[in-house]
Amino acid sequence: MSKRQFVLGMLASSLMGGLIVLIGISFMDNGGTGQTSLYNSTNLPQTTRFNDISEEPKKYIVPEGINFVNASNEVVPAVVHITNTSSAGSGRFGQLFRRGDRLRQSTGSGVIISKDGYIATNNHVVEDAEQLMVRLDDNRRIEAELVGTDPDTDLALIKVDAGELPYVKFGDSDNVDIGEWVLAVGNPFDLNNTVTAGIVSAKARNINIINTENRYGIESFIQTDAVVNRGNSGGALVNLDGELIGINTAIATNTGTFNGYSFAVPSILVKKVMDDLLEFGVVQRGLLGVTIRDAAGVGTKELSGVLINQVSPGGAADEAGLRQEDVIIAVDDREVKTVSELQELIARHRPGDQVQIKYKRSGDERLADLVLKNLSNSTEVVVKEIPLSFSIEGAKFQDINDNIRARLRIRGGAQLVELGRGAWRRSGVKENFIITKVGEENIKDITELEEILEKKDKDFYVMGKYPNGEKEYYRIDW
Repeated sequence: MSKRQFVLGMLASSLMGGLIVLIGISFMDNGGTGQTSLYNSTNLPQTTRFNDISEEPKKYIVPEGINFVNASNEVVPAVVHITNTSSAGSGRFGQLFRRGDRLRQSTGSGVIISKDGYIATNNHVVEDAEQLMVRLDDNRRIEAELVGTDPDTDLALIKVDAGELPYVKFGDSDNVDIGEWVLAVGNPFDLNNTVTAGIVSAKARNINIINTENRYGIESFIQTDAVVNRGNSGGALVNLDGELIGINTAIATNTGTFNGYSFAVPSILVKKVMDDLLEFGVVQRGLLGVTIRDAAGVGTKELSGVLINQVSPGGAADEAGLRQEDVIIAVDDREVKTVSELQELIARHRPGDQVQIKYKRSGDERLADLVLKNLSNSTEVVVKEIPLSFSIEGAKFQDINDNIRARLRIRGGAQLVELGRGAWRRSGVKENFIITKVGEENIKDITELEEILEKKDKDFYVMGKYPNGEKEYYRIDW
């Protein structure tokens, strides 16, 4: 085949990819099933733990013969394979493999982002893990420490101690153009060190996959037609300079495998989340204090921008004078056309950061300077919460968080987080089980569970769910 025929063939494949209809959305883990929000600015956070976004001028690279070798050589050594081992009842994602006494394993990818072993990946790759094992490009297998997670962006930070490691430098996702060549690097179907190529199909894409799980989910994905599949989750999306421009997170599919489109969290947002998790253990998210939707000529004459449906009293927008039916059209001189664009720009900031909002009121353009706040409506740094816990008969329990409560559609409960010798182990219950009922009594939280259990002096039954939704009940031989 001639070079000209090869180039024409590649272009034809890209055009055909654009005709595929997006039917369903699924997270790109190893076995997930198909399923198909106010935050600010172009200024990057001031933390600099991880390498800064590249500030070099934009370069358009058209390699001779469409040669992706250099970028692949840069990135492949810094992309890792992650194995998540959990109890049989744990984990929403991943093709599961039974080992021993009801243990399950799921796999995904991660990207080394610093030479001392910090790794960026997806929250759904590490979710509910009892053990995280990382396989490096040189085949070393090392247990990883979970540093922190952010369900709002489906990102997580883990760390391995393995000496000095190769890592991927952050690129500037703002500087990526539609039509630009990109590479996806990961471990689809447990096939290590897989590289695929494609182009950027769209930016700031909202596919309603994180929003359905979390009220404050942020979706402003880079959409590409680079082939990715389950197991690519947490892997790298890079430009032809080998710079990280996104973390591969989801695919559009009606079959469970690649149907033409994939989605990545943009690198500027990734870097901000990673810096927050390292410094605070929890993401510092600035909020406007509004509910919003795309303007699009609905309920307003404006065809572009973000319409404010409601302003929260005492919030950042309220104090700056914004009102219901105002239409936000820019943040810090960056044009805003959709909710997803606004979400990403605001999500780059912490509480206490000042941003400038350009908006329209009755057709007139106005400016407002406002100070972003946190969920508690203050500008203070958010401290990572340590759940209440107590131990009894060889088992340790703790309160469940709002994300678990909403996902499992339960009103309350307490989770078994550590299991030693005693009555609980003898019952057959596994770690991560969430008790919602003891006998006929509903459990609201850890305090109620402790009060009820300390009164028990004979056998009783507990009922509840594992994190994957599996219902179980157990007899506890007190």
